[in-house]
Amino acid sequence: MSASEIPCQSAHCLNGNPPSKLECPTCHKLGIKGSFFCGNECFKAGCASKTHKLVHTLVSSNGPANKSGNFNPFPSYTFSGDLRPVYPLSAKREVPEHIPRPDYAEDGSPKSETRQMGQPPRILSPEEQEKMRTVCRLAREVLDIAASHIKPGITTDEIDAVVHQACVERNSYPSPLNYRHFPKSVCTSVNEVICHGIPDQRKLQEGDILNIDVTLYHDGFHGDLNETYPVGQIDEESKKLIRTTRECLDAAIKLCKPGALVRDLGKAIEPIARANGCSVVRTYTGHGINDLFHCAPNVPHYSKNKAIGTMKAGMCFTIEPMINLGGSWDDVHWPDNWTATTVDGKRSAQFEDTLLITETGVEVLTAGQRRDL
Repeated sequence: MSASEIPCQSAHCLNGNPPSKLECPTCHKLGIKGSFFCGNECFKAGCASKTHKLVHTLVSSNGPANKSGNFNPFPSYTFSGDLRPVYPLSAKREVPEHIPRPDYAEDGSPKSETRQMGQPPRILSPEEQEKMRTVCRLAREVLDIAASHIKPGITTDEIDAVVHQACVERNSYPSPLNYRHFPKSVCTSVNEVICHGIPDQRKLQEGDILNIDVTLYHDGFHGDLNETYPVGQIDEESKKLIRTTRECLDAAIKLCKPGALVRDLGKAIEPIARANGCSVVRTYTGHGINDLFHCAPNVPHYSKNKAIGTMKAGMCFTIEPMINLGGSWDDVHWPDNWTATTVDGKRSAQFEDTLLITETGVEVLTAGQRRDL
């Protein structure tokens, strides 16, 4: 990408972040690439921000060897494992105006979800169920496209670009984008990251594992799924973790039918995890999904939970167990307020499907072709 093709880097650009040529002189001097703005207002606002000045400080302290302009934004944070974020993040990706978007797209606040808090799970009409089938099929297509790009050397930001473009091509909005101010179109969680990893400039390495969590908003409804993939050749422990996590999800799906208790899903998941030397994350759960990204029911993945609710035909929800290697299920968060990692730096994997309870059982709306490790 030439300098003339780089979009304005201002987070509050009023011109739609057009291709820009006005470069920050301090960034140019330090060898930081990509700091371009479309005009003086964006230039002044961008260069005056604390985040932008932090870039200057960090690169200056790292010395002239850091020619790429990439940096760790949290140099004083004690990370639990070997993974480090690699900034700067790319500019917010734009969604064409003609694509319908959820209510949080502009200000980050899911107002409809807030209004529905405490309400029982919705029972979808046949027409709404068909819309869920459509959006979930599209979400599966996008995840499979993203997965086809996984290889050593690609950055998670490049995968974000693939997901974003695939959503737009399907006349869909990438649901994570600006949801509670999440900055990207997909979650990419590497190695010890449990969930909500932010795509950045780190290149995937041989032996990594990567979870890609895709959600689309199409025709007023959301479809949500994720899978964990090997990057090149991975060790046997990581293979076992991925197989165990998939087995946990499959066992829970088999229980789903009208009259089944939501709290019983954890009884199927946790024994499998423990038998394979793993633990089940408790902080994050599955969730209802329909015209809202997250809603009732709440779906814990561990045994002896106190989830309320009985499955009924017409309910849609996700099951998405997060399984950690070893005995620790707890998590810690990076200072970005999103990235959740294991407390001991051991690896974590996750699989997720969106499900529809039918009159006779369950339909896996996001089902894909199975693969073996």
